Amino acid sequence: MKKKSIIKIAAAIVIVAVLGFAGYKYWSSYQEKNNAAQAGEPYTVQKMDLKSVVSATGTIKPVESVEVSSKITARIKSVLVKENDSVKAGQTVAVLDGKDLENELIKAQETVSNTLSKYNRAKYLYSIGAKSKEDYEDAEYNYETAQSDMEVTKSDLDETIITAPMDGVVVGEPKTPGTMAVQGTSNPTVIMRVADLSQKQILAKVDETDIGQIKVGQSVVFTVDAYTDKNFTGKVAKISQTDVSNSWDTSSDSTSTSSTSSVIYYYVTLDVDDPDGLLKPAMTARVEITTGNKADAVAVPLAALKTDSSGSYVIIVNDNKTTENRYVKTGIYSDDYVEILDGLNEGEKVSIEYTAPKTSTSSSKQGGGPPF
Repeated sequence: MKKKSIIKIAAAIVIVAVLGFAGYKYWSSYQEKNNAAQAGEPYTVQKMDLKSVVSATGTIKPVESVEVSSKITARIKSVLVKENDSVKAGQTVAVLDGKDLENELIKAQETVSNTLSKYNRAKYLYSIGAKSKEDYEDAEYNYETAQSDMEVTKSDLDETIITAPMDGVVVGEPKTPGTMAVQGTSNPTVIMRVADLSQKQILAKVDETDIGQIKVGQSVVFTVDAYTDKNFTGKVAKISQTDVSNSWDTSSDSTSTSSTSSVIYYYVTLDVDDPDGLLKPAMTARVEITTGNKADAVAVPLAALKTDSSGSYVIIVNDNKTTENRYVKTGIYSDDYVEILDGLNEGEKVSIEYTAPKTSTSSSKQGGGPPF
């Protein structure tokens, strides 16, 4: 009886050992295949043409535009142009109601005539000693004041004729007749807008991390939602020296609002080519600014480039499958590749495997052992 029990126990031990060994082999094979799948094939270094770009968004706007307003407060009598009309500098585009000013001018002319008569009389009487010098000077002053008031009224009447300040196109609907045109320096009534649509620009916002790569004259390619299948071109014309919120200016009212945002942007002005006149003001442009071009450059995928406290390096895969770290000097970056200026030759192989950071003993246990 004891002998049979011993045989059963021995058999059970053998079965468990066989199953354990088979499970370990399966787990080892699984891990090896999984690691190989993660590592992938090493990348063979080759030469290619690289282009580095900075992406941004901006708004289409005319290079020159002006708001047409009135220098006097009066009701609009007539508007002689409509939206999309072309106008020339000096062309009459609107007329204000000048009836009250016409009446004021008649009164002012009568006042001038009256004070002139009094002035001439006082001048004669003063010359024969019948009037004092003070009376003569008062009459002279009244006449000159009346003349000045008449000229002001006449000038205001001239301002009822509104003319275009520049050649261009009427952008948007002008104000309608009957609207009160209010003068002012801070918030005047805009009767209409005139813009030169033959020349357009993009006012783009570029992140501070990219602004150092932008230079005047760089080429630009952009698209707009209205023509998704068409690429437009242009060039960098101007780079603002201050961020869009002037956050550096502690005396500015914008400081409190800009301090809540951690992202700093700079305006970059782009001259654009639009020979067919397709672009319209306020369209959103998605811009790619070419910051670098390199033909026949030694390059590797971005996934192959590693960094540590000593700099950038790649993992060289030798013919015998051994690896070594080699520090390199990088050049321009494209979306997927980076140029290697020094430290790597065409034809060498580099690993594009992601190397996970080492974990502690306690965390490594979470992965578990081989299955049984």
